[in-house]
This record gives sequence, C-alpha cells and structure tokens, in this order.
Amino acid sequence: MEKERLITPSYCCILAANFLLYFGFWLLTPVLPFYLSEIFEASNTTIGIVLSCYTISSLCIRPFSGYFLDTFARKPLYLIAYFIFTLIFAGYMVAGLLALFIIFRVIHGISFGMVTVGGNTVVIDIMPSSRRGEGLGYYGLANNLAMSIGPMFGLFLHSGGASYITIFSYSLGSCILGFLAATMVKTPYKPPVKREPISLDRFILLKGLPAGFSLLLLSIPYGMTTNYVAMYAKQIGITAETGFFFTLMAVGMAISRLFSGRLVDKGMITQVISAGLYLVCICYFGLTACGWLINWNSSFTIILFFLISLLLGIGFGTMFPAYNTLFVNLAPNSQRGTATSTYLTSWDVGLGIGMLSGGYIAEIASFRAAYLFGAFLTVVSVIYFHFKAGPHFLKNKLR
Repeated sequence: MEKERLITPSYCCILAANFLLYFGFWLLTPVLPFYLSEIFEASNTTIGIVLSCYTISSLCIRPFSGYFLDTFARKPLYLIAYFIFTLIFAGYMVAGLLALFIIFRVIHGISFGMVTVGGNTVVIDIMPSSRRGEGLGYYGLANNLAMSIGPMFGLFLHSGGASYITIFSYSLGSCILGFLAATMVKTPYKPPVKREPISLDRFILLKGLPAGFSLLLLSIPYGMTTNYVAMYAKQIGITAETGFFFTLMAVGMAISRLFSGRLVDKGMITQVISAGLYLVCICYFGLTACGWLINWNSSFTIILFFLISLLLGIGFGTMFPAYNTLFVNLAPNSQRGTATSTYLTSWDVGLGIGMLSGGYIAEIASFRAAYLFGAFLTVVSVIYFHFKAGPHFLKNKLR
C-alpha cells in the first residue's frame, strides 16, 4: 500500500514548483498586451506577433526536450530550464527596446518549453501508475490555481497604477520561490538509456498525432482567451473587472478535478474528453454572442460572460488530465518524455496560432469575429475526435 501513496514530500514540492512557475507566467499574460500597447505603442497585429514569439520558440524546443529528458537525467535538465525561465523576468525589466524584448521573449519561450515538459515528466516518474490520472489532475490543478490568482492579481496591479517593473518583480519573486521548491524534489534513479538510431519517433510520438490535431484546434481559441479576453470585454463594453474571468475559469477547472482524474483512472479517457469538448464548444459560441447581447441587456451579458468563464474552466479542466493520460498511454515507458512533449507541442502550436490569428482578426474586424472563428474550430475538433482521434487511441493504446 505504501507504493500507492500519491501525496509525498516530493510530490508536494513539485506541485508548489508548478504553481509558482505558472503564477509568474499567468500574472503577466493579460498585462503584456497593455504593456506592449502603452510602452511600445504596438498595434494589435504587432502585439499578436510579439506574444506568439514566446509560443513559437517554446514549440521549437518541445520535441528536443522530450528526447533529452528520455535520454539524460531529468531533474538537472528541469532545474536548468527553470532557472533560465526565472532569470528572464529580470531581463524584461531592462528591455527598453521592442527588439530586445522580443529576444528575451524568445529565450523565455525556449526555457518554458523545456521546464514544462520536464515538470510533467518528473511528476509522472514520482507518482504510482495506478493513480496517474488523479495525480496529473492535481498537478494541473496547481496550474489552475495559479491561473485563478495570477491574471486577477496582475490586472489589479495594472488597474491600480502599479508600474510594469513592479509587476515583473512579482513574477520574478514567484519563480525564485518555485525554483527552490523544485530543487527539493527527489526523483527515482534513472539508469542510462541506450538509444536506437535517431528517427522522427524519437522526437514526436507519431501515434499521438491524431489526438494532437484535435487538441491543437482547441488551443487556438484558448490562446485567444488567455491573451485577449480583457481587451475583448473592453471592446464590447463590459465594465466589470475582467480579472474575475480568470478566477472563475480556474474555479471551474478546480471543480472538474474532483471527478475527471478518477474517471480517467477508470479507463473513461475518450468519454471524459468528449464531454469536455461539447461543453467548450457551446461556451465559445456563447462568448461570441456576448458581443451582440451587450447591446440588448448589459447586466445579463455580464452574468453570462462570467458564467461562460466558469463553464470553460470545467470543460478544459475535464479534458486536460484525460488528454495527458491519453498521450502517455500511447507510448512505452521509455518514451514518457516524448509523449509529454508531443502533448504540449500540440497545445503550443494552437496557442501560437490563437495569439497570431486573434490579434490579426481583431485588427481587420473585431475580437468578436476572432472568437467566432475559434468557436467554429471547436466544432471541427469535436467531429475529428469523434470519428478519428478517439477510435485511433482505442485501437493503439498500450495500457
């Protein structure tokens, strides 16, 4: 029974490290568009390009990080990436030119790509396989809690008149504490691995590509939401504090963790993903409708706006541990890093597209049009998962 314990000191440390890393990340996410607009006078299109540099660079390192983590000792690589990620927040404070800010943003994305794959792989290593869905659910919950507090705190600081240096300092301090927590994680011994000749499957889990495409389509509107929802609310005339959107979204994710992880551990992976897909699809059409409903009844629209954030959190929170487990179950144990990398790469591709397309569509039309585009992509994801990705997983799963 001792081997089946999920809550251990190392597991608690990596939860804390994950929370503090994402707190620093989410604190800046809704503030950066305002920073780029106010300090560098960037257009919506330029903002989208600058923000997407982070995701694109993260995407480029993902496949290689999975290979490195499967080949070498995982904890040292995880700590190096965490340290670089933390250090870049200090770089933002001295970036007086947009070009220099972009360079720091690219380096930040590379370190983020490595540290997130490393964290996800290490946490799988230190938890019992029989409780993987539940363990990944709580690990993701640490991210969700950071998402509930970080953006709200960042927007409160911004609206309260705090300087951007102050906001960057909070992110830096959070990640310093997270790095210290990460150093206390004890990982099991991993013997040297004799690798086969280099092939594409060393960097990308080919069997995970169908599920990866379905996940990519979902992450496009998600990228629009995390980066532009505050600007969207301002554009359509919602005067309520939009920081609460992220709080309620994270509350929804926390609620979903109460049941989704256990259902995944019972083998209901495709059913859990399907349920989340349907809910998210409805939510994005509702979010788009807010752009029209605000002219009819502003009070009703504000209530609907925040209700959608709660339901979006439940939908995405239901799917995250299920998708993560799906990728891991398609790979042998020697390719856990590659499986996790492919999962996160799929997500990052969509986030990057969402940042670029969201800013571009808003520039030529409106944020409402951008969210309508995202809503239709969720419909495509539902159909594709039902007819292709889900059956493919059931046919090729290893456990």
